[in-house]
Amino acid sequence: MNPIPANIAVEDAISEAVLRRLMQHRFAVESCFSKGGYGYLKRTIRGWNAAAASTPFVVLTDLDQHHCATALKTSWLSEPCHANLVFRIAVREVESWLLADLEGMANYLNIQKKHFPPQPDELPDPKKTLIKLARFSASRDVRADLIPVKGSTATQGRGHNARLQSFVNQSWNPQNAAQRSPSLARAINRLELFEPHWGAGSVAPSTRQRG
Repeated sequence: MNPIPANIAVEDAISEAVLRRLMQHRFAVESCFSKGGYGYLKRTIRGWNAAAASTPFVVLTDLDQHHCATALKTSWLSEPCHANLVFRIAVREVESWLLADLEGMANYLNIQKKHFPPQPDELPDPKKTLIKLARFSASRDVRADLIPVKGSTATQGRGHNARLQSFVNQSWNPQNAAQRSPSLARAINRLELFEPHWGAGSVAPSTRQRG
């Protein structure tokens, strides 16, 4: 079966790595749109919804402090969601999906499993929790990458993004993580069941010209 061509839009580099990992078996990502933060996605979501008529679009954002995913979707997109638009929301941040892989994250960061929260989707600030967890790491490199330098105004270590991207690409087990993260489980299920609608103006994979 040919992979499904799709474009993606995300908040940041970590979200991009996560989404590409989730899509790697069924999709061929053609373009990634990301200009930092949810504001860009909120401004452009209507355009992605319209563009999905030609090529499927997958958008991933964080719930952050919104009350619920349904309310966020309604506030961002008032018109009906196109069948080819997959709009997923990480509760409350994509870092909760990483923390949900207890075995993988504990081993990768060299932190005992007893320090990890049992239900990462219920954390008010998963990124802050992850940085706090790093203080328990037996690895000096992990602590240096994730924990802000003392006296700095930064909220994370200089190697934060690179360290987590490396984890996603090398060690993260989404299936294991989905057992502890309902929002991740729903995202995986949506991607697994997705079937594109090739209507007027769209180009099916078998007819695309290859460069």
